[in-house]
Amino acid sequence: MFGTRSATTSILTFTLVLTLGSACSTKPDSGSSIKSRQYFVQGEVLYVRHCSNCHQKNGSGLGLLFPPLNKSDYMDKNFESVICLMKYGTQGEIEVNGKKFNKEMKGIPTLSDLEVAEIATYIYNSWEHQRDSIDVKTVSRILTKCPEQK
Repeated sequence: MFGTRSATTSILTFTLVLTLGSACSTKPDSGSSIKSRQYFVQGEVLYVRHCSNCHQKNGSGLGLLFPPLNKSDYMDKNFESVICLMKYGTQGEIEVNGKKFNKEMKGIPTLSDLEVAEIATYIYNSWEHQRDSIDVKTVSRILTKCPEQK
């Protein structure tokens, strides 16, 4: 009897900790849908794997080589371009927060539309950004209009 009660207490404690832990997360907010939270969590994993080496885990960028995503006016003003460049990359000069960056960004053509949506949801809901979840249908529509798909 003691073993069963102890196991039940442990399970209840674990469930409570898990529930409180997810309720205390800062992004996305606790009122968002399960789908939004899934996009955000998976987007973070993909961001760390594919993007953080250049843009850094905290989105600060890397000097004048790679622009910041945190506090990025470029991201705010160029949503569709950001979606395109994740998959197809970009060349040429861009300006972010008044600084010029001119290093080629290779795209990741192997990313699925869903993965692009997940990364976009993560970066557009992290740091100083606060935007709703970016739906895969929106990303698919944008990707079909990207200039010079490579």
